[in-house]
Amino acid sequence: MKARSLRRSMNLWPPLLGAGIRIMHISDDFRAVDVELRERFYNKNYVGCHFGGSLFAMTDPFWMLMVMRNLDRSYTVWDKSAGIEFLRPGHGTVAARFRLTNEALDDIRANTTEDGARYLRSFPVEIVNTDGDPVARVTKTLHIRRKPDTRNRISG
Repeated sequence: MKARSLRRSMNLWPPLLGAGIRIMHISDDFRAVDVELRERFYNKNYVGCHFGGSLFAMTDPFWMLMVMRNLDRSYTVWDKSAGIEFLRPGHGTVAARFRLTNEALDDIRANTTEDGARYLRSFPVEIVNTDGDPVARVTKTLHIRRKPDTRNRISG
């Protein structure tokens, strides 16, 4: 699926749509994704700032999708774990910018082995307010390994 089509369909996906999350941009090479969350009555918590679950949801699928789309089909990529650190109350529109670098991809390729051992790679992203101040920091850890039917065909 092309980036533009994926962005459109994900913007209609109930978990994101229902939380008020909007994907603003996915680059054609799937190395850059921009997401925003506007403050609405249905995504505020008891004290009137962004609900933490909505902040977390705006970061959920993107690192996995980006890595999957930038590796060939000989890799399996899954979300392994995640953590969120709340830094300040989020008000108004908040945004997250995901950027996948060549260095990260080179690191993954160098650390996934033919014997099928898993490689755990963490990717951080900050959620910022309109002033650029960090509201939360999310770290996603991906589980990456070579698929069994491709392990012996890979040459160093």
